Amino acid sequence: MSDLADIAALRDDLARRFRTTTRELELAGRTIRLFMPANADDLISEADFDRDERLPYWADLWPSARILAEELAVMRLRGQRVLELGCGLGLVAIGAVLGGADVTATDYYEDAPRFALANVAEATGKRIATRMVNWADMPADLGKFDVVLASDVLYEHRYASLVANAIASTLVRGGEAIVADPGRIALQEFLDECSRLGLESEPDPRPFVDGEIRQTVTLWKLRWGVGSGE
Repeated sequence: MSDLADIAALRDDLARRFRTTTRELELAGRTIRLFMPANADDLISEADFDRDERLPYWADLWPSARILAEELAVMRLRGQRVLELGCGLGLVAIGAVLGGADVTATDYYEDAPRFALANVAEATGKRIATRMVNWADMPADLGKFDVVLASDVLYEHRYASLVANAIASTLVRGGEAIVADPGRIALQEFLDECSRLGLESEPDPRPFVDGEIRQTVTLWKLRWGVGSGE
């Protein structure tokens, strides 16, 4: 089966299993049609929540993802290996592909990388690598990346250490991580843990306005400090 036929079959499967919709938005001067569940609340599972307090945040489109995707789309990423932690619907991955990157998109929810794969293919004509990844049990064979990305993932205190350590275990020396965050509860703990691990952080605040939604999303740019990341 060709890549295009494979992606079409994947999209058809998702449309059968989910109540879906398509949302249009502008990214780097082009119109992106994002294929997504119609309502994230439909996906709430008591079994998932009882097991590890998981909620389907991946199925919503968040301002942090939009800000980070715009940043990536104009970066010079050609030849760069890029890892996304918590890919959700794939908008950030789309931005990275538009910037020229070789992208691996990961998520803890099984269907998130599937939506991401379909959306990136639709928007860019490219097929990205996808994988399920649990930050509490990072795969030993995931490898190292030039750029590591995450958007709006610090909404639980326990994620501070998990995300910081996931970045530290996958970012090459000389690489950069970018974490887009609107001020979630675990942010300071995350920055403290990054510092402990040897990652230096630099804030780059960006305004986000969409109708009545007004936020400041900060792109936290993380690099290994001198003598760190060996």
